[in-house]
Amino acid sequence: MDWKPDRNMKKPIYKQIAEYIENGITDGTFPVDKPLPSERNLAKRYGVNRSTIVSAYAELEANGLVERKKGSGIIISRDIWGLTKKRIPSWNRYIEAGTFLPNIPVMQRIRKETEESHLINLASGELSADLFPNDFIKKTLSNVEFTGNLGYDHPQGSMELRQTIANHVREYRTIQTKPETILITSGAQQAIHLIIQCLLKPGDAVVIENPSYSFSLPIFKTAGLKVFYLSVGKNGIDPSELIDLHKKHRIKMIFTNPIYQNPTGTLLPYHKRKELLDISSEFGIPIIEDDPYSLISFTEEKPSTLKSMDTNGSVLYISSLPKIAAPGLRIGWIMGPNPVIERLADAKQQFDFGHSSISQWIGNQFLSSTFLDEQLLLVRSYLKRRRDVIAKELTHYFHDQVEFHLPMGGIHLWCQFKEDINENRLLENSIKEGVIFAPGSTLGTKKGCIRLTYSKRDEAMIQQGIQRLYRAFEHAK
Repeated sequence: MDWKPDRNMKKPIYKQIAEYIENGITDGTFPVDKPLPSERNLAKRYGVNRSTIVSAYAELEANGLVERKKGSGIIISRDIWGLTKKRIPSWNRYIEAGTFLPNIPVMQRIRKETEESHLINLASGELSADLFPNDFIKKTLSNVEFTGNLGYDHPQGSMELRQTIANHVREYRTIQTKPETILITSGAQQAIHLIIQCLLKPGDAVVIENPSYSFSLPIFKTAGLKVFYLSVGKNGIDPSELIDLHKKHRIKMIFTNPIYQNPTGTLLPYHKRKELLDISSEFGIPIIEDDPYSLISFTEEKPSTLKSMDTNGSVLYISSLPKIAAPGLRIGWIMGPNPVIERLADAKQQFDFGHSSISQWIGNQFLSSTFLDEQLLLVRSYLKRRRDVIAKELTHYFHDQVEFHLPMGGIHLWCQFKEDINENRLLENSIKEGVIFAPGSTLGTKKGCIRLTYSKRDEAMIQQGIQRLYRAFEHAK
């Protein structure tokens, strides 16, 4: 038996040993009529603690493959072929074998804590319930006759909604488009997944911002892409860095969130947006523009999207309703060249046979109503007040121990601690204090940073949340 567990693998050693023994039972390496090696002998053979072998045998026993017999040690189950009872599938092996990667553990922890605990949530990128257009939706459902299609709709989504979106982006974002160039998705994240799965292949090189929301998506790694980074500073990325990256790695696609970027809140200046488009055009590199926040501006300025400036058809544009309405509506869209949209629509139809006609109908009513302007004013005013409160409280408690850029729109504030701090310890302390945030490492490679999202809680809860965060910070030093 020359096999040894691989200590460089992410899979626990006891699981490797359990799988090896299971395979050995199947191929006859371990005969059915003989006892299996003792825990002590296996531990010595593989150079592991006896407790590791105990765990391996325990897993095999739970799966009905082995049993403990007094006087004989551990033997292969006499009922292994299911003659008298059924075997339970080894679900853990299936979970680990899947090609679609799970969220990183920290993101799983944050999600679990925000779902199950009564924490002050400064981590989730969604609006608070008091900003949802509940009254409008109730009125719409009770007073407006449903005109949607309850059967399978067009693969690209409701024609009526796509026409409304085309009108909407022309009026609010100066984007000229047609319904035929729009695909309705279940939010922006599904749009990104469709693009990666349909337009790229393993080994392709892509560029994302660092830090960025895209950094937290396992889909890039799942798809086998080579990911390169453009650093985000106070004025966003430096597009000129793309040139060297492309010459070295043949970049196939650029993912960017240029307007009130997640997580930094930065606005890429107009001249840099123009430069990015020029580089894209020169080298033929498509740009994926994620634009959830351009309508949430706290100034009179209305930033131009890359798509509105695009004269060459280089930009695939993604936007959605959750950041101005409610995440439960799950309405997003992609705009791009007809052949691309048709390819993505074909894939989406394979996944879910199209989007919910009810949510599309509600989304259409919302975007085509005069209520939209009222909702935007409400969201902007509330979020601006919350931004001001979180900035004030950070300055009050942390003084010069933390630096941050005051965003002119959006929902996120990016904080850089001036001294080294263990962000995992800070997160654990914060959870104990009753507040949660997004650690910087989940959104990029920089250490000593955190993202605070001020859209989920009101001003009073934000004040209390920063106070709790400061207590956690003091204990984390």
